[in-house]
Amino acid sequence: MTERSAVVTRFAPSPTGSLHIGGARTALFNLLYARHMGGNFLLRIEDTDRERSTDANVQIILDGLGWLGVTPDAPPVFQAAQADRHRAVVQELLARGRAYRCYMTVEELAEAREKARAGGPAIRSPWRDRASNDPDAPHVIRFKGPLDGETVIDDLIKGEVSFQNKELDDLVLLRSDGMPTYNLAVVVDDHDMGVTHVIRGDDHLNNAARQALIYEAMDWPRPAFAHLPLIHGPDGAKLSKRHGAQAVGEFADMGYLPEALRNYLARLGWGHGDDEIFSDAEAIAWFDVADVVKAPARLDWPKLNHINQHYIQQADNDRLAELVCEIYAQRGSPIDKDQRPKLAGIIALVKEAAQTLLQLADLTVFATRSRPFALDEKTSKLLTEETKALLSRLRTRLDAETEWSRPELERTIRDFAQGEGVGIGKFGQALRGVLSGGVPAPDLASSLMALGRAEALARMDDALSLLQ
Repeated sequence: MTERSAVVTRFAPSPTGSLHIGGARTALFNLLYARHMGGNFLLRIEDTDRERSTDANVQIILDGLGWLGVTPDAPPVFQAAQADRHRAVVQELLARGRAYRCYMTVEELAEAREKARAGGPAIRSPWRDRASNDPDAPHVIRFKGPLDGETVIDDLIKGEVSFQNKELDDLVLLRSDGMPTYNLAVVVDDHDMGVTHVIRGDDHLNNAARQALIYEAMDWPRPAFAHLPLIHGPDGAKLSKRHGAQAVGEFADMGYLPEALRNYLARLGWGHGDDEIFSDAEAIAWFDVADVVKAPARLDWPKLNHINQHYIQQADNDRLAELVCEIYAQRGSPIDKDQRPKLAGIIALVKEAAQTLLQLADLTVFATRSRPFALDEKTSKLLTEETKALLSRLRTRLDAETEWSRPELERTIRDFAQGEGVGIGKFGQALRGVLSGGVPAPDLASSLMALGRAEALARMDDALSLLQ
């Protein structure tokens, strides 16, 4: 068991689907706080829903966290494997008089719930104070909560939150089939894992009071609680599919870099002054869960794109080439490995204009096309006799260029336009189309540079010969 003196946080997802962006932020905040405090960050898979908790879903969560770079300090704990320990704690609560066997029928329970909904007290079983204790008859085991007073949660984000004990049900600890319930299992697992700070979504705030009572009943130290506001869509409504991606895997598929998404998620509900972009080391040095704002955060696509564009510009070009190659393959147009060094060079010239890896792939397609290729309709219309004559003379100037570099190519194009007495716009769009075939491409000098002398001149020759 981890020493209580050290800060220990945990992320505890249920493997019943993909890793949601809200869960990813929760995991990141737990990691940042543990690192900031010099403690440990743990992962628990809450797989007690045996029908929906699948190995595939567990792997999706592990893959999502791995891609995002949120790595726990120990192998994950699987909650279902701790069921015997959970049941042992329930037996101890029975022995302490803090739990009881409840033999209410389905009909009696439905009636009690109806009364509670109608404004009556919380559900209290008639078996709460009865001496009958037949372990062989069908029953559940309930927690014997206090009937008066209040339970106070000193939340690190929300402040002091009070719950009237008379409004808290005697929650079920052990179902009739012997399976532990969520609130019990969470408390036992957090205690056994040495968790000192429970940082989770504020949809769990009501659970905090019930769990706090179990800690007290077992004479266990209660962890500090911090409940994070939810993430809303750009319109302020609860995040849903209409707002775009929700799962971490979807953000990866849309071309976001993991370091960019980490930076962006850290800014969703927390910040350090006006700092928009910061390193992982800076986030760790600055982060304190007490600084998380109380209001829900809003997903802001333009801001995410801006941050992602920054990280694309900073990323190693060989790494970007590998990622772009994966996109090509997914699109059904893979390229040979021997072309990747050339692709990395192209990326260096065009990546400033890309906000996502998908855009980066689009911006590099022009340079990987095999010639000859048909010109698009727009380029064909631009190639008037006058424009063809200009391009033919420009081709001669380019062929004579001694230094095939971006600055020299920019100078050559500028000097050519001045010498012809025309603006670059007179032939620039047509040249871009000739070089790219009508797909997205960077500025003229960058396009020429990316293609190289031989390929660029050959594409000009192809276009001019097609139109003779």
